[in-house]
Order: sequence, then structure tokens, then C-alpha cells
Amino acid sequence: MLDPKTVDDFQFAGQDIPWLVSHWAKYKPDHPFLIWEPKGGASRTWTYAEFEREVANVAAGLAARGVEKGDKILIHAENCPEAVLSWYACARLGAVGVTTNTRSAGAEIEYFAEHTRCVGGITQPQFAKVVKENAKKLRFLVVTEDNSGEAATADEKAHGLESFSALRGDGAALPTRPADPMAPAGIMFTSGTTSRPKAVVHTHANALWASRMGPANIDMKTDDTYLVYLPFFHVNAQSWSFWTTLGAGGTVVLQPKFSASRFWEVVMKHGVTHISLIPFVFKAVAGQAMPKHKLKVGVFGLIMPDLEKMMGCRVMAAWGMTETVIHATRNDWLQTYPIGSMGKPTPGYEFAIVDPDTERPCRAGEVGELWIRGRRGIQLFLEYFDNPDAMKKSFTEDGWFKTGDRVVLGAEGNFFYKERDKDALKVGGENVSAREVEDCCREVGGIADVAVVGRKHEMLDQVPVVFVIRAPGEKRSEEEHAAAILAQCNAKLADFKRPRAVYFRDEFPTATLEKVAKNKLREIADEMPDPSADKR
Repeated sequence: MLDPKTVDDFQFAGQDIPWLVSHWAKYKPDHPFLIWEPKGGASRTWTYAEFEREVANVAAGLAARGVEKGDKILIHAENCPEAVLSWYACARLGAVGVTTNTRSAGAEIEYFAEHTRCVGGITQPQFAKVVKENAKKLRFLVVTEDNSGEAATADEKAHGLESFSALRGDGAALPTRPADPMAPAGIMFTSGTTSRPKAVVHTHANALWASRMGPANIDMKTDDTYLVYLPFFHVNAQSWSFWTTLGAGGTVVLQPKFSASRFWEVVMKHGVTHISLIPFVFKAVAGQAMPKHKLKVGVFGLIMPDLEKMMGCRVMAAWGMTETVIHATRNDWLQTYPIGSMGKPTPGYEFAIVDPDTERPCRAGEVGELWIRGRRGIQLFLEYFDNPDAMKKSFTEDGWFKTGDRVVLGAEGNFFYKERDKDALKVGGENVSAREVEDCCREVGGIADVAVVGRKHEMLDQVPVVFVIRAPGEKRSEEEHAAAILAQCNAKLADFKRPRAVYFRDEFPTATLEKVAKNKLREIADEMPDPSADKR
């Protein structure tokens, strides 16, 4: 009988992340891999050959500071070339890049660094003080020259730390390292909604898996270009974008962050073919004149024909999370999928929908928790670093990963996302999916974005209320629009699901990755006059 490690070794024998970079540096040395497009100033390009050399130079600088295989390096920076080069330099050495959210408070940075036992760090002038004061056990901390292309202030420059430029060594003298595909390559943290964030470990094999499946999932070819404006410390940028591009031998255009005013300019300048879409992005460009572009694919969470018309490209339905590494669902390019579908399981993943209380398999049309099974360290993340309790809670004995997401199996095997269990509303003892109510509201039209939350209620615990951002050009008055939304919900939803009020906003409060901060909307709703005349 073959042991699991032997089987794993066969899947990516002789391959790891440095091998993948070297492959393209050998066969497409002059093809652009990374293009830096800052807010101001000139852009800069690294070909595959130049990127491999620069990564080796940074890796040599890390090695000179004693960094070895398995060591963890804190990378606390907004999108910038130095963050990308540092992460791949860690992979070159067999070290582990720990990318962290730059909106984190000092105590969180301390936890990130100490929990993962980081030995060194790379950051930017704007974060040097907070990292220095809180990640006190780092042996070294180097700081970039600027803040993602923006000049540092005098106070920010007075950090007294080494410059990132001092990190570069002689990459040509760096010894080769035997490929170890199942070794850890990166760590990123979950959002930590109910407890401290968990440290998700990705292996070299995880990256290679993403590099194989990503291009097939989103129809990315070797001459295509992916525009990355979502943060590098999240899986969308690091895996869905970068690892997919590496798999195809394509090009990444990296921006510090999303810019509505420059979106079409950058898309046209670089012939961008692929983007990742979140509501904030397409809301921001709604109403802008759309040029004749080369965009082929926008990666989004569900089938949405109206979004395809808005962006002028095919919208690929994909669902995934940090733990699934790459898109765990996708839509087939040749078939027609129903509106709102999150697609079907990507080859390599097993899906099941289970009642989380009884662990009974759910029938078609019955909402339950999505469980996923795959090989840990390949299709699924390797582990939560140094967190056996989280591993025990998240995995069944036979290898199923409990995602915490509620889904339903629809006609023809289509999966439909409903809600994360923590976001479900409890109305008088009845569970209500905010997503279901939001989808009903969208049918009215004239809505750029919608969010349903629970407002505190004296008798029912919560009642649903709706927050709406109106679409540009909507001609109905707010009173007429609200009446139409409530009428639609009254006609389509059970009485306990029907929203009691509609509140119009110019924008929503946001959290990580510009997701709607529903906790803030709940606070706003609770301060509003009681919308419910029914006190049952």
C-alpha cells in the first residue's frame, strides 16, 4: 500500500514555485511577467528572466541575514513590487512569506508575528513604526523607500531601520534547493469573525495546483494579462490572480489599490484581459463611458448577465475561500447557467451539503452547510498553523472540510450560495437568509447595491431591513422605489422574511476587501425609528 507522502510526491515531482518561475524564465525570458502601475509616476516592467534574477537577489539578501528553509518572514505592506519580490524570494529559499492585512492594529500585528514565529520582516514607511513597536521579536526589519509609489513623510522616514535596497544580495551565488512541493510556502490569515484569526498554510503544491486549474477555469492564455488591484495579502490576488497567471505564463499588472478614475485607462494601456470583480469595483465604474477594450473575463461570485453588459466581458462564476486555494466552483464556458448560480464543483474537489446540526446530507432545494473534500496541501490548504483545535473543528475524520457557508443544490446540479451561518437572521425563531431577501430586492431594478441586515425587535429578536444604493439614472423617487421593493418582497417572500423598511444610502461602510460591513449597517438600523408597526 502506498503511503500518502509517496502519493503526494508523484503529483508534483521535481516541481515547486521557484521551478515554475524558472520554467518561464527559460522558455519566455523576454515576456513581461510583472508590470507595476503606481498611482503617480512611471510604470515599471519585469520580464520573466528579470523577475527570476531579482527574486534570487532578494533571496540572497535574506539568506545573508540567516533566513533558512522553514523560517517565517512577515510581509506587512500594501500592493507593491517589493512585497511580491519578497514573497517569491522566501519561496526561493524554502522560507514562508507571512502576508498580513495592513489595516491591522498593533496588537494584531504582534499576534501575527508571534503566532507564526516570524524571524524577520519587510514593511513600508507608513507601517514601520507600528510593526517595529509590536513585532519586537523580529531579528531584522527592512523598509521600502516609499509607500507603494507615494513619497514617505519626514516622520515616516525617521524609522531608523534598514532600507529594502540593502536586502539585495548576489543571487547568482545562491545555491539551488531541491524541490519540496509539499513544504509550506505562504501563510495568510482568516478574518477571525468569532475568534482570533487562523493562520492558513499554503504549500508549493497548492500554488502549483492553482497554476494548473486557474487558467482552465477562467480561460487564461499565455498572452493574456491580469489586472490586480485587490490586496496581495488575500487569496484572490495571491492565488486566483498571480498563480493563475504563472500557470499560463501570462502578465500581471499590479496597482497599489483599485482606482475608479484610472480603471479604463489602465485596462486600455496594458491590453488587460482578466480582472477580479467585487461589488465595490463595478459600482465605482458604473456610468463611466466604456471604451472598446480587450477584457475577456471578470471573475465574480455568481452568474450575473447584467454585470456582463455593464463590463463588456464574460463573467465567470467562481466561489472559493483561502482554504480552498483556487476557484472551488466554476461555470462551464459552453453551457448556459441560471442567473445567480455559483457554478458547479471544479474538477478535483468533492462537494456535499450537510445539515450542520445533524450532519445529515441535505436534499436538493434544502439549504445546508457546504462541505468540501480534497487533498490537504494540494486542493485544500495544508493546515491552520499551530492550531490543532481549529483543525479538529474544521475537518471530519474522513477529510471533509466544513466551510461554514450555506448553499443549496438547485436544478441540473447548480449550486447557489445562500449565506454564511453567522450572517443568518433569526426572526421570531425562523432562520432568514439575507442573501435570499437581497436577491428578491434586486428583481425590482434600479439598484446598484443592496444589503439586508437584522434590526433589533422587541418581540421577534430581529426583523429584516434593507439598505439600498440606487443605480445611476434611477428616475423613481425614493418613496416610490422603496414601495416597489417592499411590494416585490411581500409578493415573493414568506411573511417573516419580508423587510420592514428600506433605507437609501450613497455608500455602504466597508471592511476587508471592500466587503460590506454589515455589523455597521446593523448599528445604523438600530438607531433608526422603529419601522415595524407589528409588535408580535
